[in-house]
Amino acid sequence: MDNNTKFSFPLYSPGKQCETTKNQNILAADLRLKESRLAHYTCVDGNVGSISEKTYQTKDYASFVDMAKDFIQQEGNFDRIAIGVPGPVINGKCETLNLPWALDEEEIKKALGASKVALINDLEATAYSLADFADTLLEILHTSENKVRGNVAILAPGNGLGEAGLFWDGVSLRPFATEGGHSEFSPRNDFEIQFYQFLNKIYGIVTWENVLSKDGIYNVFRFLRDVGRHEESAELKADLQAGEFLPTLAKHAAQGNSRLANLTLEMYSEFLAREANNLVLKLKATGALIITGDITDTLFDLFNKQKFYKDFLISDRMQHLLQDIPLYVLRNKNSILEGAAYYGAFFED
Repeated sequence: MDNNTKFSFPLYSPGKQCETTKNQNILAADLRLKESRLAHYTCVDGNVGSISEKTYQTKDYASFVDMAKDFIQQEGNFDRIAIGVPGPVINGKCETLNLPWALDEEEIKKALGASKVALINDLEATAYSLADFADTLLEILHTSENKVRGNVAILAPGNGLGEAGLFWDGVSLRPFATEGGHSEFSPRNDFEIQFYQFLNKIYGIVTWENVLSKDGIYNVFRFLRDVGRHEESAELKADLQAGEFLPTLAKHAAQGNSRLANLTLEMYSEFLAREANNLVLKLKATGALIITGDITDTLFDLFNKQKFYKDFLISDRMQHLLQDIPLYVLRNKNSILEGAAYYGAFFED
């Protein structure tokens, strides 16, 4: 990336100039099934800055309120609380299999005494993090001379498959969440039909999350091993038994000593490019596609990026639209925390 490159994602932030947003202390949360992170942010003169952060084992707490009380005891009281959650937020509430407890904005507000509590989908929070980030966090996959302002799509494979958009209203970008990762996967050829049948026996309804999440890439791996009959070497098997799947797979693929590992990445990359294509077309995201998430951080450098881009372009009649869309990779492990803090500080009802 050219160090002089400047990216601009002008977000709709109606509260940024309000007097009530100045000198606020914000508790931002990135909640996950296993580990959750809470952070202290301050808002001064239209800027949000991080003060401190702590990681918690989610299942050690009976509720988010109990976890937050531990953090508040350490950091002091907060004016606002913004919580990034891995699931849909409906009327200020979230209940998802990705967390051990339900969340309710009003209940949290009463229990913790904050002036404002906001639940926000984690991918929507990631979208808000684009308001203020370092250019070094964004890698260019493809640029176009045809500079068009328009909607932006975000695709984030990780524990699940996150998908979000930013609607271009003619002046600003307005983030919104989707649950597109739960839309149904469809095969394209005979080999993929076998893959679909393999997953159908496990899940019944087969979604893109079953293919592109952390469980999804393991599904690709075991399909190629068990149905495709590609050999799992003794060394790879031993390493998988001793360590986590994703970094172990990445290590063997990088070393080039496992055809099974390399084929898994190739097949996964093709599916990721296809769903990126699907998301861009559905949102008409002429502004940009941004790929992020835990799997991206671990594996994307191992992909054949030229082939990924060619796979992304495959379309019945829309290649002319797809080829003009900028593609970026966002590598920011704090995007949910930063975006939640930004939303909590500047988005006024």
